[in-house]
Amino acid sequence: MGMNGQSNFQKLIKIKESEKNQILAEYQSSVSDFETVAEQLYTFMKKKEDLEFEQQQKLSLGLSIYEMRHQQSFITNLDHTISYYQKLVMKARNKMQYVQEKLLEKNIEVKKYETIQEKRHKAFLDSIQVFETKFLDEISIQQYINRGN
Repeated sequence: MGMNGQSNFQKLIKIKESEKNQILAEYQSSVSDFETVAEQLYTFMKKKEDLEFEQQQKLSLGLSIYEMRHQQSFITNLDHTISYYQKLVMKARNKMQYVQEKLLEKNIEVKKYETIQEKRHKAFLDSIQVFETKFLDEISIQQYINRGN
């Protein structure tokens, strides 16, 4: 394989590397998105838990019907928000896992190309070695013949 084939292969590896880096960035962004919505979900669930605890406390002290309804509608709204964020978290987790798969595949692909390149480079060095050995053999034969004359 000539040097041109080597440099084209070099370019191909560069392209594969940049594709991998692109997917890596996409993955990091998907992890960040997941963490954001998961934190929001946690916040709303904590808020609901606190509200329900507060409601229990007030019930034992005697809560007015009005306060009771107000608390309940607040909790119902929180339930809607929580279920909305649970869906968002699921979507974000799925996207993160999907991109992680793509990243894994791209890593394997890049490794394959690097392995091929290493093998090609070794073959190239071996052929130089063979050429040098032949060349040195011919020189020593020439010297032997010249000595004979």
